[in-house]
Amino acid sequence: MTNAPPAADASLTEHLRHWARHRPQQRAFSHVHFPDMTSAGLHRTLGWRALDARARAVADRLVTLAAPGDRAALVMPQGLDYAAAFLGCLYARVIAVPLFGPQLPGHEGRLTAVLGDCEPACLLADAATVTSVEAFVLDHGLPVVPVVPVDQLPVQRFAFDEAETSAAPDDIAYLQYTSGSTRAPAGVMISHANVVANARQAIDALITDPGTSTTVGWLPLFHDMGLVLSIAAPVVGGFPSVLMDPVAFLENPVRWLRLLGSYQGTISAAPNFAYDYCVARIDAAALDELRLDRVRVLINGSEPVRPGTIDRFHTTFAAAGLDPATHCPAYGLAEATVFVTADGSATMPTTVLCDTDALAEGRIETTAIQGAETTSVPGAEATSDPGAEATSPPEAEDTSQPDVTSLVSCGAPVGQELQIVGPDGEVLPADHVGEIRLRGPNIGRGYWKRADQPFCDPEGRLRTGDLGALHEGRLLVTGRLKDVIIVDGRNHYPQDIEETVQTAVDLVRRDRLTAFGVSRADGTGEELVVVAEHRRDTVPTAEATRDVERTVRAAVSARHGLRLGTLLLVPPGSVPRTSSGKVARAASRARYLDGGFGPR
Repeated sequence: MTNAPPAADASLTEHLRHWARHRPQQRAFSHVHFPDMTSAGLHRTLGWRALDARARAVADRLVTLAAPGDRAALVMPQGLDYAAAFLGCLYARVIAVPLFGPQLPGHEGRLTAVLGDCEPACLLADAATVTSVEAFVLDHGLPVVPVVPVDQLPVQRFAFDEAETSAAPDDIAYLQYTSGSTRAPAGVMISHANVVANARQAIDALITDPGTSTTVGWLPLFHDMGLVLSIAAPVVGGFPSVLMDPVAFLENPVRWLRLLGSYQGTISAAPNFAYDYCVARIDAAALDELRLDRVRVLINGSEPVRPGTIDRFHTTFAAAGLDPATHCPAYGLAEATVFVTADGSATMPTTVLCDTDALAEGRIETTAIQGAETTSVPGAEATSDPGAEATSPPEAEDTSQPDVTSLVSCGAPVGQELQIVGPDGEVLPADHVGEIRLRGPNIGRGYWKRADQPFCDPEGRLRTGDLGALHEGRLLVTGRLKDVIIVDGRNHYPQDIEETVQTAVDLVRRDRLTAFGVSRADGTGEELVVVAEHRRDTVPTAEATRDVERTVRAAVSARHGLRLGTLLLVPPGSVPRTSSGKVARAASRARYLDGGFGPR
């Protein structure tokens, strides 16, 4: 046996074959299932040889149903079969389309649209979901194609020296459908070379010693971060991956925390809300049993990364041995496979205090105003929980300094070129806000069937649609270009307004609100609208609603110099979200204009 890695230009399946040959019995992928609320978790594990054999079994079936370049959609639950199905598609040179089954509530329309767009030759499911998948196809008028129960396929012993036709590096490996936070989902074409390059970039940035590392993930495998961190990076790096279902996390986030402490050198990722959710749901007894001193990296890749969340999480879990330097704010997007910038595990998260007026004019001017850092304490209301509310609302973060905006540094570019570009395509100097544009081996090949939507600018740089600035060589993300609210000639970022609203009143659910601009009736510009969900445990009275509106108006005026046009308090679950949990601002604005939230 040898620990030597495969060749640098090896494909994902060539990496898999390498580890299967040289580390056949070593733990590769595990899935932890929680059959009930009291379960400590049932572990099911595949070694590298077994994972490779399962993937080849899928490939054997696929070549009878699809030709190279055809699509196979993964519409199955999270687990080992999902990983094997994805890798099997790559073996068969069939384009994988990582999706979810019809059992995921609230996303039937998205699933229908994506299946219609990618036109799969077959659907990959498991024995437990085949019937529901077939029914979904018929009920939604989709073309009837074979549904393959991956867990029922016969597994054989394969010879490693058998002749195989490998995919070319530029062939499409999979379609990563975007979450659709600002527009309809589009399938990003990720090549075999793209995914390996991005996996290596992630490893170089985050994993100092693959031999002593384990990824632990609950993020959906149909999500770009979940797919790369939990499947691609472990296969490239030859280290173990532990999977759990997103619903298992939402039911009890302590399950994830326990798994983080169960392995050496754990690396994991979660959106910003998840860290607040852990703080809200932890109790003293569970905290006492946690061991988090072996955690190496916790990626926070949400939009935006909030300073108060980082502080709350590490204040709460310091007693369990968690090192504050483990928290790693990062930036990425599906069009770049996923990873773009991050700081290594030895770097403490950095918050930059910016002059708000200068930021509105497109400049980063730092300030040292005392007390401007955002602060809060454990108890923030959890988001994305299917039913439960936190036991207490968060204390308001400090808004006593209306001229200061706190931005969390998302680190330096990882194996790629990042430029900040002005409206005429010119490269802007440091500390100037513009569109983030990228070049690198991880940049996808474009959008599936959308040749009319240019992926890159004339200089070959990916147009991200995100705004940011480089400060001391590190990226500060300020918002989405399409989301910027322009009132009286000044730029305002919706996430800043949303933070002001949710910290001004405890009736509003954290990260369950959206701010956007709409044209004024007299055509003189835009006015600000905020749609916010109220807490599940409260039905606001008319008087309480008026009090909230007065408080919010005062806070928005003081903090941003803005007049609030409309505030709508809506029931829980009303604000549209993407399949990855982000607020869908464009969809919220469209629903508001259509009267979908009720009378204005």
